[in-house]
Amino acid sequence: MNYSYKGKILISTPDISGDIFSRSVVLVIEHSESGAFGLILNKKNRTMSDRFKSFFDFPVEVYDGGPVENDKVFFIIKGKKITEQFTDITPEFYLTEDIESVINAVLQNEINIQDVKIFSGYSGWSSSQLDQEIQRKVWTVVDVYNLDYTLPNDQTLWKSIMQNLGGEFLLWANAPEDISLN
Repeated sequence: MNYSYKGKILISTPDISGDIFSRSVVLVIEHSESGAFGLILNKKNRTMSDRFKSFFDFPVEVYDGGPVENDKVFFIIKGKKITEQFTDITPEFYLTEDIESVINAVLQNEINIQDVKIFSGYSGWSSSQLDQEIQRKVWTVVDVYNLDYTLPNDQTLWKSIMQNLGGEFLLWANAPEDISLN
């Protein structure tokens, strides 16, 4: 490993697989010699969203963080630290798995639910796997500044970033979701 992609955004290259990574925008939270850990920012999970309604008296969106350990829940929070168990993403955002502290902080109005993004599962890569996928152009690595990781995002995020990259990425942004129809 020559370079860490920690803090970078991965944009999936369109393909015909139709799996969870198709048209995904992934925030890389950790990347080292032993592997990488990230969360998909733009894939909503309707089943988990319905489950979280039982904790709150209002609708909550939960996102698929990735295909690994879907029974684990992660939170990206903007602003105030409400737990001792966290990993900084940027000075403004952090990650935690401390579900009890997050739910209590929201219910007690210590933090606003709009400053929290909930994920089920995560995206993980073994040692050098992410580097190999980037070399094979499965992913495009992007520095995205001023992206609010807690905003409700869907496929428009992937398309918007692809359009901003221009060139061949503009072609991909305008391709149909099922590229075999192209």
